[in-house]
Amino acid sequence: MSICAVVMAGGSGTRLWPVSRAKRPKQFLTLYEDETMLQSTFSRLSKLDVQFALTICNEDHRFFVAEQLQKIEQKNSIILEPSGRNTAPAIALAALYAKDDPLLLVLSADHLIQDQSSFTDAVSAAIPLAESGKLVTFGVLPTDANTGYGYIKRGKKQGNGFVVDQFEEKPSAKTAGKYVETGMYYWNSGMFLFKASRYLEELKNFRPDIYKACKSAIDKKNSSTDFIRVDEDKFNNCPSESIDYAVMENTKDAIVVPIDAGWSDIGSWSSIWDVSKKDDQGNAICGDVMMHGVSDSYIRAEDSLVSAVGVNNLVIVATKEVVLVADKDCVQDVSLIVQKLKDSVRPEWELHREVYRPWGKFDSIDKGDRYQVKRITVKPGAKLSIQKHHHRAEHWIVVSGTAKVTKGDESFLLSENESTYIPLGVVHALENPGKVNLELIEVQSGIYLGEDDIVRLEDRYGRT
Repeated sequence: MSICAVVMAGGSGTRLWPVSRAKRPKQFLTLYEDETMLQSTFSRLSKLDVQFALTICNEDHRFFVAEQLQKIEQKNSIILEPSGRNTAPAIALAALYAKDDPLLLVLSADHLIQDQSSFTDAVSAAIPLAESGKLVTFGVLPTDANTGYGYIKRGKKQGNGFVVDQFEEKPSAKTAGKYVETGMYYWNSGMFLFKASRYLEELKNFRPDIYKACKSAIDKKNSSTDFIRVDEDKFNNCPSESIDYAVMENTKDAIVVPIDAGWSDIGSWSSIWDVSKKDDQGNAICGDVMMHGVSDSYIRAEDSLVSAVGVNNLVIVATKEVVLVADKDCVQDVSLIVQKLKDSVRPEWELHREVYRPWGKFDSIDKGDRYQVKRITVKPGAKLSIQKHHHRAEHWIVVSGTAKVTKGDESFLLSENESTYIPLGVVHALENPGKVNLELIEVQSGIYLGEDDIVRLEDRYGRT
């Protein structure tokens, strides 16, 4: 029976702020390995006979998914969720879209697995159970009494797994300790293997409202672009529910297959510290860091020197515009800072200073009253939208590469050290016709410089 990998790439990873943010969350970042977490998820499938792959994400992240999978030459279809509705509906979309009733291997795009061979062995062991109609979940052998994970209690042996006796919520430290002592409990990994048809049967049985909404949404899908867009109104009416609550806790055919593969959901900075290489004092460092008298800490410098003296058990993370300092035992509360930023309508919860776009990226170098300076990078062959602004004018200076500029009725090329001026209200566009990145400096001036002062007249990426 064929296997279809279903990779769920939603989520915002708020506990890994300020590196992970809503517009560019952890699954699209290189936090631990050379590849992004999304790319690593697909790379670990190399030893399995996977015939087809589906990634589920939202509109904001679709170009991250497409570009990162293209870089590793991964053939893939991308289903776009109009809104987040948790895992039960997301998996239902994949099951309804998949052809010929394959086995669905459901994975999260933001998990770490250090032992590729053990992962492959566990999935292989689960295949006969899934082919027989069982709904398999993978239970991680616990290494400690972790209170950040849900637990699965195993029952009697069945094939290469065990009948699921009980799903347990995230426990207290005392309860987690008792779970681990019994040897009967596993961490709930959120990875699954089952026939598409069996999942849909059980979803229809236990949550017909979710099944009906997803069926209606996928029946009216639009596949005319590089992405699969389901009907927005139908899907937005779907209840939000996890697969555990909707199906796995209700079905009589839930099986847990143990896995011991160095798994982590990389859910906090302390979990990054856990899996990172450390010095003799227990410090894990990344970037330009200088220390004296520091121990058991994680320090990450993304853009400038970070120095630390005489501290212990800290997490220090410095990006271009934000510095986080936290006790390593309190990093689960980083999400509370994110919520405060969101409530205060500050952009740092959502956006980095360096903002990625389908055509490349821009970095806001400086900003003041009535002016803003950006460094813009345009990928080879890419083009910004044909647009105009009501409140600002722009000066462009080419640093490297070649720019094709459209300004009003004229079109011309600019090379290194050449510049042009775009008056307020003039229709314009920027394109990179070359084979290397185009780098330029943009100086904006005007009474309002917000990103919403863009009137797009034409856009090859389908943005409004």
